[in-house]
Amino acid sequence: MKNILVTGANGQLGNEIRILTENSSDYNVFLTDVDTLDICDYPAVESFVGGNKIDIILNCAAYTAVDKAEDNEEICRKVNAIAPYNLAKAAAKFGIGLIHISTDYVFDGTSCTPYTEDMPATGLSVYGKTKREGELKIFEVLPSAVIIRTAWLYSEFGNNFVKTMIRLGGERDKLGVVFDQIGTPTYALDLAKAMVTVMEHSFEKGNVFGGIYHFTNEGVCSWYDFTVKIHEIAGIKNCKVSPIESKDYPAKAPRPSYSVLNKTKIKNTFGIEIPHWEESLKLCIAQLNSQRSCKVEN
Repeated sequence: MKNILVTGANGQLGNEIRILTENSSDYNVFLTDVDTLDICDYPAVESFVGGNKIDIILNCAAYTAVDKAEDNEEICRKVNAIAPYNLAKAAAKFGIGLIHISTDYVFDGTSCTPYTEDMPATGLSVYGKTKREGELKIFEVLPSAVIIRTAWLYSEFGNNFVKTMIRLGGERDKLGVVFDQIGTPTYALDLAKAMVTVMEHSFEKGNVFGGIYHFTNEGVCSWYDFTVKIHEIAGIKNCKVSPIESKDYPAKAPRPSYSVLNKTKIKNTFGIEIPHWEESLKLCIAQLNSQRSCKVEN
């Protein structure tokens, strides 16, 4: 049985990994968050990893409040750059693996074709820059680490765009949503499955898959398109969704106008099949509706 450390276990991705692995006889999973393991504290990380004989670390922790990060650069850097460095140092010390989650926001959005892993990464915001710093610091000490960049993450857990748009669709009769930021939504369950697949490959003798990979669902859309589809699937009919430009939506942190990720590398390396974002969105909303039904019945 392999000992797996999951950081950020209370977040969207951490919860999905918990569900995927909770009945497995192959893994003994240590689910941690800031209240149980401060990954900004290297001695604490080293003690935990060594004391529990961890075989691989799945780092799902991040500071993801993109606008707040502009005023909280120090804490953002601690969580997004220093903490991953600590995990990588511990992994290097004990000779174990690390899978770390990064973001499409490491790119500046000026490309007109999907970003490959080797394209220049110069983020526009504090969030994007600190996430890129975290990537570089990991590879300083652990070249064998796997970094997976993702985008527009949502799930039935926590706060996210899908749940917000469903809530606002029920509260308002009209919404303005930006149409000039293009990317791809990612269902956290699909990303969690990909992480588990990568993790399983890492235990195969002689295999080394270190490097950066991209993972989102398939397809491309704007935040406006995404919202329209959310409301359609959720059956929201009394809220008019209108496209607006980014300049008309006040946000402290700049966003990349185009951040579609090329996923060829992860598909070819690990044999991963990725669903289209609309199909995964249907599954997520069905799950949310099921949860509501259970609450009503109870």
